[in-house]
Amino acid sequence: MTKNIFLLSLITTTGILAAIPAQARDLGDSWVSKERFQIRARVLGVLPDEDSDVNIGGDASVGDAVTPELDLTYFITPHIALEAIAATAQHKLTYTGDADIGDTWILPPTVTLQYHFTPDSTFSPYVGAGVNYSYFYGEESGTGFDDLDVEGGFGWALQAGADIWMNENWGLNLDVKKLFLDVDAKVNAGGTPVRADVDLDPWIVGAGVSFRF
Repeated sequence: MTKNIFLLSLITTTGILAAIPAQARDLGDSWVSKERFQIRARVLGVLPDEDSDVNIGGDASVGDAVTPELDLTYFITPHIALEAIAATAQHKLTYTGDADIGDTWILPPTVTLQYHFTPDSTFSPYVGAGVNYSYFYGEESGTGFDDLDVEGGFGWALQAGADIWMNENWGLNLDVKKLFLDVDAKVNAGGTPVRADVDLDPWIVGAGVSFRF
């Protein structure tokens, strides 16, 4: 249901904003001109929207996290751009209530292809879609559990956001991403192997600053 609401909102926003007239952005005279690049620094809230299947029954849950993030955007044309993000976050894993399975770190590099509706306007919204690869590391088992191992992989990403430019170079940014990610977790509980297949599907909500050259 949450996925459907996000997709509907994304399509509706795209339709509304596509009608707004836009100006052409000057990208310089080369494919590596500084005008093609934009940098953002954001604080992210990583909010898992998980659904789990555990071999011994019950539910596995993944806690929320807050983390800093950097991203780089490259404009292919004034309206079409590629964004790459770099961030890492630590999450707590629990089983059926508050049983502490342990902690793990996630490194989820994500690349999206974006469409910027009004790149030269003070309010510059965009939408995007792309691919994510999530790598888990630094697993630490909780009390009563051992040998925690979490495996990620490739997933899909949807994105919507906006830059609000304060002057020629600096602006504020709001951004929401939805990742679709399947995770496999394994742990031993008192000698009993426990395996969980988790549709992690986190919302990633960010706010920060934008800089363009």
